[in-house]
Amino acid sequence: MNLTDKFSYMATGAPYNDLDSELVEARRVATLKTTALNIATGTEKESLFRQLVGKAGESPVVEPNFRVEFGRNIRVGDYFYANYDCVMLDGAPITIGSRVLFGPKVGLYTSNHLFDAQERELGGCIAKPITVGDRCWLAANVTVLPGVTIGAGTIIGAGSVVTHDVPAGVIAAGNPCQVIRAITAADQTGFTGKQFKLSL
Repeated sequence: MNLTDKFSYMATGAPYNDLDSELVEARRVATLKTTALNIATGTEKESLFRQLVGKAGESPVVEPNFRVEFGRNIRVGDYFYANYDCVMLDGAPITIGSRVLFGPKVGLYTSNHLFDAQERELGGCIAKPITVGDRCWLAANVTVLPGVTIGAGTIIGAGSVVTHDVPAGVIAAGNPCQVIRAITAADQTGFTGKQFKLSL
C-alpha cells in the first residue's frame, strides 16, 4: 500500500498504525517544510504554504509557528488567516472555508490514539475529518477534536474545546463547547472599514 492509499484508508476512520515508517517519514518532511515556512516572508512564504497543503485558495496567511502533521490533507479557501502557533494534525482531511480567521494557538486535531493501552502502545490510532465553514472565527486557544464540523459564520470563543458539531451563524464557547446564542443584526456596529481614514 503506497502513502496515498494509506491516507485514503486513514480517512475512513478505521484504526491504523501511527508508527508506520512511511507516516513517520511524511511527518519528518512536513516538519522540515513548516520550519522553512515559519522563517519565510512575502511571496516565498505563500509559495511554501501552497507546497505544504493539499489545496489553498487566494491569499492565505499563516503566522509562525505554524505546524502540521502531514499537510497534504489540509484544504483552505480564499483569504485564510491563522495567527501565531496554529497546529493542524491532519491524519484525516481538514477542510477550511473562505475568509476564515484563527486566533493564536488554535489547534485542529483529526487523530486520536486508541483507548486500549496495548493497542495504543502498538501505534493504534484513528482519524476523523474536521470541517470549518466559510467566514468562521475561532478565537485564541480553541481546540477542535476529531470528526467536528463548524457551520459557516460561527464564532468559537477563546479557550473552547469543540467536541461535537456546531451549527452555522452562532456564538459558541466552553469546555465542552456549547451554543450560546445566534449571531443577529443587533451585532452589527456600523463598521465600514474606513474608520482609520482620519482628516487632519
